[in-house]
Amino acid sequence: MPKLPIRVAPIMLAAQAAMAAREHWGLLKPAERTELARILRTSAGRPSNLTAAEKRELRRLVAKLELPRLGRNLAPMASKRRGRR
Repeated sequence: MPKLPIRVAPIMLAAQAAMAAREHWGLLKPAERTELARILRTSAGRPSNLTAAEKRELRRLVAKLELPRLGRNLAPMASKRRGRR
């Protein structure tokens, strides 16, 4: 891969990361995305704000996002960027 100007490389890496995240977000059906967003808003970052049923649903939906696979997809992008300052 040819070296890119310093200002373009971070933008391209961010775009690649966004595309990978979008792919995983697409694993959820539209109704599931809406429900996940509702649960996250309700929680306001505090699990104690959720009912037991909401916590179970949150775990189910997050598991469906396959976050470990997303991390493996993003790792090579992060390692390319590391050390370039």
